[in-house]
Amino acid sequence: MKRLLSRGLRAAALTCLLAAGAAHAAWPEKPVTFIVPSAAGGSPDVLSRLVANHTAQQLGGANFVVENRPGAAGNIGILQIKRAAADGHTVGYGNINTLAVNRSLFKTLPYDVEADLEPVAHLVNLYNVLIVPAQSPFKSVQEIIDAAKAKPGLLSYGASGVGTTGHMGGELFKSMAGVDVLFVPYNSGPAALQDLLGQRLDFMFINSSEAFPLVQSGKARALGVSSLQRLEQLPDVPTLDESGVKGYETIAWGGVVAPKGTPKDVIARLNTAINQALRQPEVQRGLHALGAIPAGGTPQDFQALIDAETIKWRDIIETANIEKLD
Repeated sequence: MKRLLSRGLRAAALTCLLAAGAAHAAWPEKPVTFIVPSAAGGSPDVLSRLVANHTAQQLGGANFVVENRPGAAGNIGILQIKRAAADGHTVGYGNINTLAVNRSLFKTLPYDVEADLEPVAHLVNLYNVLIVPAQSPFKSVQEIIDAAKAKPGLLSYGASGVGTTGHMGGELFKSMAGVDVLFVPYNSGPAALQDLLGQRLDFMFINSSEAFPLVQSGKARALGVSSLQRLEQLPDVPTLDESGVKGYETIAWGGVVAPKGTPKDVIARLNTAINQALRQPEVQRGLHALGAIPAGGTPQDFQALIDAETIKWRDIIETANIEKLD
């Protein structure tokens, strides 16, 4: 009797496993919601829509619906991902801020990166450009460093808020170059750029997609890029590493995350589809126009990046004594 019961339990368990496997194999069974924790029209939104559309194609014409959930430095959108059912039908865009910087910048977060999220794939790397107004006397990064050392606290730079890559890139520059310059936070990028172009700021670190038209139009001068290799779009602009700030690198990376507990086979299928999408010429052209470089790799690769960047920016925030945000 016990043997028959044991066989029956094993058979029932096997049936459940097969049913679960069949359910996962049918994924996606309905539209996949792709949450972008920023406003429509920005780089994260544009690149997310581009990659989501081509990922859907790689999955045999699945339907991906992009939803923008901006606010609170991206925390609102990530909270939406956390709260979603872990069935593979909700994923979203996570980046250097929401997955690394914010963990040390905020007193509390409404989510826990390790406990609430699953890494799916590293999508892109974007870089910053150190720019000055066209009328600036500075012609090189070294000239800025020399001026800052000659008159500590006199030079200033701005960014579109505390904790942004423009701010963090500036703090990393201060730390590695050994200079004392004033940081001026703004409520928006355009406001900061207006003050830079009006020569009320000395320099800024801005996203490469924003920098390209300013440099091409002659409104601003690019002195350095935050990558370790020169950018194809600005081949004559040296890296900060080349300019004497050895080892300097700031990557405004982004990728896809899912709610914790999303089935591993679903994550594997989604990861494969994303990697295939990133290899499509149309996707690469679209990302190139944004100044973004396709990344890709495994979920484990993305997790390793998140871990390393969390430590890097935690140390910078502590060194700079940046006050934690509520």
